[in-house]
Amino acid sequence: MKVQPSHKSPIRHPVFFLSSALAMLMIIGTLLSPDSASTFIDSTKTSIISSFDSLFAIICNLIVILCLAIMVSPWGNIRLGGSQAEPEFSTLSWLSMLFAAGMGIGLMFWSVAEPAAYYTGWFGTPLNVLKSTEEAAQLAMGSTLFHWGLHPWSLYALVGLSVAFFCFNRQLPFTIRSTFYPLLKDKTWGWMGHTVDVLAVIAALFGLATSLGLGAKQASSGLSYLFSFPDTLSTQLFIIVGVTLLATISVIRGLKSGVKVLSNINLALALLLMLAVIVLGHGWSFIPLMTDTANAYLQNIVPLSDWIGREDDTFYHGWTIFYWAWWISWSPFVGLFIARISKGRTVRAFLVSVLFVPTLLTLFWMSTFGGLGLSQIQAEVGELSLGLSNVSLALFQALQQLPMAEWLSLVAVILVLLFFVTSSDSGSLVIDNIVTGGHTDNPTQYRVFWSVMSGLIAAVLLFGGGEKALQALQAVTITISLPFLILLLLMSVSLCLGLKAAWTESTQP
Repeated sequence: MKVQPSHKSPIRHPVFFLSSALAMLMIIGTLLSPDSASTFIDSTKTSIISSFDSLFAIICNLIVILCLAIMVSPWGNIRLGGSQAEPEFSTLSWLSMLFAAGMGIGLMFWSVAEPAAYYTGWFGTPLNVLKSTEEAAQLAMGSTLFHWGLHPWSLYALVGLSVAFFCFNRQLPFTIRSTFYPLLKDKTWGWMGHTVDVLAVIAALFGLATSLGLGAKQASSGLSYLFSFPDTLSTQLFIIVGVTLLATISVIRGLKSGVKVLSNINLALALLLMLAVIVLGHGWSFIPLMTDTANAYLQNIVPLSDWIGREDDTFYHGWTIFYWAWWISWSPFVGLFIARISKGRTVRAFLVSVLFVPTLLTLFWMSTFGGLGLSQIQAEVGELSLGLSNVSLALFQALQQLPMAEWLSLVAVILVLLFFVTSSDSGSLVIDNIVTGGHTDNPTQYRVFWSVMSGLIAAVLLFGGGEKALQALQAVTITISLPFLILLLLMSVSLCLGLKAAWTESTQP
C-alpha cells in the first residue's frame, strides 16, 4: 500500500481549482444577496440538525466508543511512522499545538457564557431542569464539559489517527482521501477522492473565515468595553488585518518556528490567566467546584448522550446537535493538523493524549471561568446577574468583578487574538497539504496564499454583508457536516481494517 501520486503544481491540481472556484462563487453569492443566502443556508442547517439528530448522536457516540476500544486493544501498541519512529516535537509542544488548533478560541468565547446560558435558561436548559436552581447549576457545568470533552476530541482523534496511520505507516499522501484507501483502492485518486478533499478544504476555509470575522467582533467589543475603543467596522477590519499578518508571518516561519512557538505562548498565557482567576476569584473553593463539575459530567454523560425520547428539544437541537455538527465540520482541519504533528507516538499514547488531556484542561478551564460566572449570577453580583445580554462580553463582565480586572481582561483579549492566529496558520498549513494532493514540502507562497485568503474572505464578508453574511457562511460549515458524518463512519471502518492488517503483519514470524 505505497502510493505517491506525482507532485503537481497547486494551481493545476483539481482540488485547488475546484476549492478556489467554489469558494469564490459562495463569496460572490453571499455578498450579492446576504439576506437570501443567509435565509436559505440557515434553513438548510436547521433542517439538517432537526432531521438527522438521531444519526448525529448515534455516530458520535459510536466514535467515542471506538476510540476507547482501540486505545485499550493490542492495536494501541502500533507506532505511528513505524517501530523506529521518534516524536518530532516534545510532549508539551505537541499538546499545546493540538489544543490551540482544536478549540482554544472557543473556550475563550464560551467559558463564561455557556454555563450562564444553561443555568438561566437563555436558550433551553439541559434535560429540562428547572432554571436557576442548584440542580441547574450542576447540570450547566456538566453539560458544558460534555460539549467540549470526550465527544469532540474523539472526532478529532479518529480523523487524526486515520490520517497519521495511513500516511506515516503506509506512505500515502498526507490528505483526507488517503484514509479511505482500504475501501476505495485506486479510486481514492479519482473523483471520489477529489470530492472528499474539496469538502475538507471548504469546511476548513470558511470555518476559519467565519471564526476570524466573529472573533474580530468579539475582540472589538472587548476593547470597547475595557478601553472605550470605538466598536466599529473599521476596528474589526483592523483586527482581521493584524491577525492575518501575524498568521502569515507564522506560516512563513514554518511549523517548528511559527505554529509551535505561538502555541507554547498561548498555553503559557492561558495557564497564567487561569491560575490568576483561581487565586483571585475562587481560592480553596475551586477544588470542590472542579470535583462537582467532573461528577456532574460523569453522572450525566449517558442521559446527555441519549437520543431517545428527549424532551429538552430546544437544548438538544440548539446546543448538542449543533455542537456535534460544528465539531464534525471542523474535524478534517483539526484532525489533519494533529496527524501532521504526531509522528512517533504509539496509537495508545496518541488516543490517551488527544482524548483525555484536552478534556482535563477543559475541566480546569470551565470550572475556573464558568464557575466564576455562575457564582456571580447566584450572588447577584455584577452585570452577569442582570442576564446574558451580550455573549461576546460575558468573559469580560465576569473578570470585571475581580482585582486587577483591567490587566486580566487585557490578557484575555491578547489570548483571543493569539488563538485566532494559531487557528489561522495551522489551518493554512492543512489546506495547503490538501489542495496539493497531500504534499507537505510545498513552497511557502502557497501557505501564505491560503492564510491571506481566509483573512480576505472574513474582511470582505464583514465589509459587504456584515453579520448576516458571516452567519450564512457559519451555517455552510454546519451543512457540510452531514456528508462528513457519513465519511466519518466509513473512515472508522477503514481505520479498523488498516490497524488490523498492520497488527497482523507485526505479529507474523
